[in-house]
Amino acid sequence: MSDPGRGLPPILRGKHVDEASAFTPESLLREARRQKGAAAVAVPRICLLDPDGDIVRQLCAGGRARRHAGWVCYHTEMWVFDLDGHEIGVVGCAVGASFAVLVAEELFASGCALLISVTSAGQIAPQGPPPYFIVIDRALRDEGTSYHYLPPADWAMAPGALLARLEGAFDEGPRVLAGATWTTDAPFRETENAIAAARAQGILAVEMEAAGLYAFARARGRSVICLAHVTNQMGRVDGDFEKGEADGTADALAVVARIAARLG
Repeated sequence: MSDPGRGLPPILRGKHVDEASAFTPESLLREARRQKGAAAVAVPRICLLDPDGDIVRQLCAGGRARRHAGWVCYHTEMWVFDLDGHEIGVVGCAVGASFAVLVAEELFASGCALLISVTSAGQIAPQGPPPYFIVIDRALRDEGTSYHYLPPADWAMAPGALLARLEGAFDEGPRVLAGATWTTDAPFRETENAIAAARAQGILAVEMEAAGLYAFARARGRSVICLAHVTNQMGRVDGDFEKGEADGTADALAVVARIAARLG
């Protein structure tokens, strides 16, 4: 019998995306609680991924966040804060699709119902000077994690029902666009040819998490919304990487609050 995956790279062979995993987040969390002597405590229903860590640092510096004692992830800490009446759990510095999805799996196994990711992104198709936000409606799958959740395809799509409920949510406040991003797992391999090819596909920005998170969301039936905070032109201009007031935290939380109000 011939091998149907013959000639394909390992990332595309033998994934069996419809088969259940032998290793689950529930079993990992069970053993982590046992080792740490921690009780099972649910996380807030709305959680936030903050890959840069600026939101966490600003909240902690301002005394607005408290540590979640029941979060037993081996790799991260969770902080909890109030945002316009919504209790939000935030995890910082989970950079890249594989790390972000590892945390997402554990969050939903711990009681999360809605996950919002706000990640820094580099400008691909100019939409005015940074900073501004993009609600990512689809992400180019130029990373590895998504191929463990969904069959090969070019794009990972945002949950359409969630996008529909966000229509009109950003008419006021910080500038928010909607569009496509390129998810890479090699941030220092954004060549001029790759950037031009992304721009030709209508891609607005490049980031590192959305394709993996959206593939996970579709495969697991989870509610995930990813935002790109376009803060830079990949260091190709002087004064790049400026996020705005309080490292962009005020604007980011204003956008998150609008999402929480519509979807929470």
